[in-house]
Amino acid sequence: MPNSKPVTFILFLINAVALVTSKSTIEPCTNSDSCNALLAYSLYTDLKVSEVASLFQIDPIALLTTNAIDISYADVENHILPSQLFLKIPITCSCVDGIRKSVSTHYKTRPSDTLSSIADSIYAGLVSADQIKEANSIDDPSVLDVGQSLVVPLPCTCFNGTDNSLPAIYLSYVVKEVDTLAAIAARYETTLTDLMNVNAMGSAAIKAGDILAVPLPACASKFPRYASDFGLIVPNGSYAISASHCVQCSCGPGNLNLYCMPASLAVSCSSMQCRNSNLMLGNVTVQQSSAGCNVTSCSYGGYVNGTIMTTLSTYLQPRCPGPQQFPPLLAPPTTVIRDSTFAPAPAPQSDGSSTPTPTPKTEVVPATGSLPGLPPAGGPVGSFSFSYSVNPSATLMIAAVLLLFAMTSIPL
Repeated sequence: MPNSKPVTFILFLINAVALVTSKSTIEPCTNSDSCNALLAYSLYTDLKVSEVASLFQIDPIALLTTNAIDISYADVENHILPSQLFLKIPITCSCVDGIRKSVSTHYKTRPSDTLSSIADSIYAGLVSADQIKEANSIDDPSVLDVGQSLVVPLPCTCFNGTDNSLPAIYLSYVVKEVDTLAAIAARYETTLTDLMNVNAMGSAAIKAGDILAVPLPACASKFPRYASDFGLIVPNGSYAISASHCVQCSCGPGNLNLYCMPASLAVSCSSMQCRNSNLMLGNVTVQQSSAGCNVTSCSYGGYVNGTIMTTLSTYLQPRCPGPQQFPPLLAPPTTVIRDSTFAPAPAPQSDGSSTPTPTPKTEVVPATGSLPGLPPAGGPVGSFSFSYSVNPSATLMIAAVLLLFAMTSIPL
């Protein structure tokens, strides 16, 4: 009777490989452009706002405004955020070696660090130890010099800043043990079909460690290419800071029209008055007439060579607009509030009250469906995404399994 032990052992190894291999949605690219993107991140310990910002080399104020946290609080950059707090991290997504990723984050090693602890704990699974090893050409991962600066490649996607032909910004989300794709779709107010199309998924099956690209409705700017904040896009229900902290832009609720005004931090800024007008940036005047409502507005046109560009517009519309509405601001969080409405996916934190702050509603056009590996419905032409295994150790294990299988198949 043939010995079944080698076959049993092979099946065990194959199962082990399946358990350690996670997938990430990859967007191929061919040009050198970049876009704004977001990372879904949960704090591994209590950290100051400035410490979180330092981890990702981003502006602390940008971190706060992205999460609709009130920046008017005194010394807000030194506010201590609680462990496990969920945050959206704003990053720049570039085209590197033919795929979209962010390579602007650097980490200085500490005495107790390992590549695994940096990847799994400090950066919450957004990167793998093998990816850090490869990005830094590390021969022996067991030897890390204290104070060594490591490039931390982080996942991101652009997809032309659209989803189903509507403005969108993409959030890279690490799947947790308790997550389902339906719960993630519900939390971020999209559809199961849309998530599957964007991530080129043949089924709704996901597992812990997978990294999904989640489209979030957003307000897109139309600044000229020579503006330093060209391509600014703001997620619905949040804010962005620009023009050297002089201008604050918001998105929603109620529509996806970008609205910008002087920031509360504005101290030494260029003029924000529209030419040939008494209107300042963000001002709107209305005048009802028999033909409709005459609207005159002073809007933001981008930041060019230290100058805040403004545009004066006059147009006629059927009805006069009401007062400008703003996304609700949250007090700097001190505790983690669990929102079970769409559990188990994580939710933006409340300001400490017992009632979670509702996410502004927006229209999401459901996808019409597409084949795995093809562009998302309504997505960018000439671009596609695919799920890609990013665990070189697992690849080596598979090779060992195949070799062992070949050896046990040879008749003696």
